[in-house]
Amino acid sequence: MIDKSLIKKCQMASKKIRIDIIKMTYAVGNVGAHIGGALSMVEIMSALYLGVMKYDVNNPSWERRDRFILSKGHGVMAQYAALKEAGFIGEEDLLTFKKNETQLFAHPSINIGMGVEFSSGSLGQGLSLGVGTALALKRKSNEKSKVFVLLGDGECDEGSVWEAAACSSHYKLSNLVAIVDKNNLQYDGPTEDVLSMESLEKKWADFGWNCLSVDGHCEEEILDALNTKCDLPLAIIANTIKGKGVSFMENDPTWHNNHLTKQQFCQAMEEQGVQSV
Repeated sequence: MIDKSLIKKCQMASKKIRIDIIKMTYAVGNVGAHIGGALSMVEIMSALYLGVMKYDVNNPSWERRDRFILSKGHGVMAQYAALKEAGFIGEEDLLTFKKNETQLFAHPSINIGMGVEFSSGSLGQGLSLGVGTALALKRKSNEKSKVFVLLGDGECDEGSVWEAAACSSHYKLSNLVAIVDKNNLQYDGPTEDVLSMESLEKKWADFGWNCLSVDGHCEEEILDALNTKCDLPLAIIANTIKGKGVSFMENDPTWHNNHLTKQQFCQAMEEQGVQSV
């Protein structure tokens, strides 16, 4: 049973993260940003950073911390906004996203002080990083530190994902958790049309993982799944909506990477209950 106060804390963080993603996208102007896939992973980020992961803002290199790897690196705005809620970065940092001399790049670039553990961008690589990290932690007798890897469902087209999945079960990496943001859309269109991978749940289970399926926009379900204890690596299929929370973006592949006009920005903010100027 997940504490109701923790659920509420994560829900409040989700609202702030979604607002910050919209603000960051608008701030970059016509350059645009990967807003659709960032919005689909909001509740996953709040559950991880505000509800589950162990870290120390004042000691980012703390050996006993949990590690997070954003394999779908283009969704990084959601991670940056979550890092703000966690206390690693400030509001002023967010508004430098993709600007000159920023530390907040379009894809994650390792910066332990700001809470970014790994660089990513090329899809299909993050789970392999997770395998190596989880295995190293075990060999250092630090099995209490967990490694969380967030992938996209389109990213699961990559063969390297399944090589890493096979290694994970072979090495019995019970300290490794893979979360698949299953929003059913990728750059080229619906995932089902590009390359059908159904059933994802069965595939992960067949590779020797304990696999759960959750509503990826329900903090309580995500928290409950993340707290699952077992002797196998854990895969969580989070069923989400691309562009979640902004009516004109939801399930629309044109918002994979796009920019916001002032009118669109105002509408998006109003849908979050914020009156924009």
